[in-house]
Amino acid sequence: MKLASMLIVAAVVLTGAACSKGPSNEAAPAASATHAAADVVPGSHEDWCGEHEVPESMCTRCNPSLIAAFKATNDWCGEHGLPESQCLKCNPDLKIVRPPKAQ
Repeated sequence: MKLASMLIVAAVVLTGAACSKGPSNEAAPAASATHAAADVVPGSHEDWCGEHEVPESMCTRCNPSLIAAFKATNDWCGEHGLPESQCLKCNPDLKIVRPPKAQ
């Protein structure tokens, strides 16, 4: 995915998350074995969807509300129903790599 598109999508996701969540006394839910916790930093090692092998903050299969942002940046594979930047069927050489753990 082009860096500019990733930044736009990340900005949309972060803006939406910031606008949709008010103060809460509830603790953030813990991560499951395959999904990140709700309070992880996007782009971090912890921001990972183990089920779909993409950043959790950019996983349209787990969070369909992200689809519009990908479509808005022309990063959508209509044939396979996921971002073109994540479509391994259209882009078999694509490498989606989990960021390393912070030291």
